[in-house]
Amino acid sequence: MHFKCFTNKSVNGKTQTPNKMKTSVKVLHWIPRILCILAILFISMFALDAFDPKLTIWQQIGGFLIHLIPSYILIALLIIAWKWELIGGLIFLLIGLGFSPFIFIRNYHMNHSIWMSLFIILMINIPFAIVGILFILSYYKKKKESAIA
Repeated sequence: MHFKCFTNKSVNGKTQTPNKMKTSVKVLHWIPRILCILAILFISMFALDAFDPKLTIWQQIGGFLIHLIPSYILIALLIIAWKWELIGGLIFLLIGLGFSPFIFIRNYHMNHSIWMSLFIILMINIPFAIVGILFILSYYKKKKESAIA
């Protein structure tokens, strides 16, 4: 008796199961999206410093919404990357790597510590560079899978 779901496909001389191929594409599809959402939530936490007991509630809410502007922009870019992975991946890679020197210089002038400035770059910029690389990899993986199928 022959079950189609247990048969192996030969791709470029390598034998793979159909479910495993689809799973790797799905994983690579979702990882950059989830990591980007987590990175945006992390960036959004910095908006909480807008709350100051000396200010009125309306000033606090206004400051909070203004501090969330980078998060709004990153959400818009995530929507673009969700639809067009290659373009979004390049944008996130550019954000992650392109802003690093500016953020490093600004932080170095504030704390005069190379290691602290590098740590800040690691925490803020590198996740977006990784997300960009993963979006680009996802794009090419899907393109390769569609060419095989």
